[in-house]
Amino acid sequence: MRNTGSAKVTNVVLAGLGGQGVIKASDILADAALRAGFDVKKAEVHGMSQRGGSVTSDVRFGGRVLSPMVPRGEADFLVVLAPSEVEVTRPLLRPGGVLLAPDLVPEGALPNKRSLNVALLGALSGHLDIPAETLLAAIRAALPERLHAVNERAFELGRTLASQQVKMT
Repeated sequence: MRNTGSAKVTNVVLAGLGGQGVIKASDILADAALRAGFDVKKAEVHGMSQRGGSVTSDVRFGGRVLSPMVPRGEADFLVVLAPSEVEVTRPLLRPGGVLLAPDLVPEGALPNKRSLNVALLGALSGHLDIPAETLLAAIRAALPERLHAVNERAFELGRTLASQQVKMT
């Protein structure tokens, strides 16, 4: 079922360091967009990712997507998992785009410190034309059952914190 409700292409760049789950988060987002009926393209750039180097992943979805790469300065959303990568990747964001930085979710609030990627997907979810339940289904499909509950809590935490941040601004 193709989602033709919006011909607009949504550009999301996820960034962080190797081992933080950037690729896993982009896989989940791409799967959720596909489940929602969008045309989806995805691309990844692995620096020295296995040694903690920079990693970015582009996810583009909409009525029809021609290229997997988000052009520099055209990301609608920039989701960053590592504080050191915020300024490095900021030029990827379009004017008026939304930056979701790691400080949005305090580490102590996470049900598991390794679930920041899913918490930031929760924060992102409030901005997307993808139902939260569709994203949660993609999370469940991507992770072993033993990690479902902790990641569902992280997702809801991110949604809650993002909605509170919007109300405060």
